[in-house]
Amino acid sequence: MRRCIELAKNGLGATYPNPMVGAVIVHNDQIIGEGWHQKAGQPHAEVNAVAAVKDQSLLSQSTLYVSLEPCSHFGKTPPCCNLIIDKNIPNVVVGTIDPNSKVAGSGIAKLKAAGKNVTVGLLEKECQELNKRFFTFHTKKRPYIILKWAESSDGFIAPKSKDVKAPVWISNALSRQLVHKWRSEEQAILVGTKTVLDDNPKLDTRNWNGKNPIRIVLDKSGKIPKESHVFDGKTKTIIITEQENLTLFSNCIFENAIFEVSLPQKIMAILYKHEIQSLIVEGGSQTLQSFIDANLWDEIRLFRSNAVMLDGVKAPRIAIKKAIHQTLLDDEFVTFFNDDKYNNL
Repeated sequence: MRRCIELAKNGLGATYPNPMVGAVIVHNDQIIGEGWHQKAGQPHAEVNAVAAVKDQSLLSQSTLYVSLEPCSHFGKTPPCCNLIIDKNIPNVVVGTIDPNSKVAGSGIAKLKAAGKNVTVGLLEKECQELNKRFFTFHTKKRPYIILKWAESSDGFIAPKSKDVKAPVWISNALSRQLVHKWRSEEQAILVGTKTVLDDNPKLDTRNWNGKNPIRIVLDKSGKIPKESHVFDGKTKTIIITEQENLTLFSNCIFENAIFEVSLPQKIMAILYKHEIQSLIVEGGSQTLQSFIDANLWDEIRLFRSNAVMLDGVKAPRIAIKKAIHQTLLDDEFVTFFNDDKYNNL
């Protein structure tokens, strides 16, 4: 099962809206086939593992290990349960049940009804952690939320004012490249109006080879200029605003919301409607703090530079949580985890 998890991780950032899944086929304690789900619409992990077995006659004497319950419904591909049954694989070991209501135990039930010996729950917590985005989306009806910012050693994230409409870098070049890697792994990225007005960000993965995330932009009053990068049409962009009848832009969707009360919760409802399973928030201090105050976050990824600013925009405030401390050159990298991270999983 650990091998299944290793294989599944190859699909990070590429399988949305599907989960990452790995599968291994074992005969006489030897792996004879393995595979993982590479992209939505392409064959699932079980299909790739079966196809990798050179001597198909061995399948009837083998055990299939899979990190997530095999699907039992027709989507873009046929049900994996049907393949397992058709190939007469007698034993199936499943890491965890699929929380998607289209499956949710029906795959296991179908295999058992066909006479298969099914074991469920091997490395269950590890398999749920593997698909924390997928599980959060289906159980909490919202994306998995990562808050990210960089701050100076004295707790500022930006100067109070500046002359150039571009970011002021606090973290080092390696840390910034890592952030672009993260963007390629998450389905969407969110910023507020002030960040767009001050920095005119592209919110892309130009420093990493990967897919650009969907851009989510908060623009209460329609202040963002039409020449801003977020309106360039290069990446799907969702603008959340109170305004109506705004100018339409290519590859851009407008969603209405009242900003004054419970805005983070309203944002979550909009993103759930758009089937967005993961979100990295890179907005300013006010936007980040609103998610913290609403307790709508799963991870915080914080870069702390050794730079001293003396004055500026204060970093968000967060009560002490479980954290992991690392070093990236001269930056300290701290990851915080919300205490109720695994509730309802």
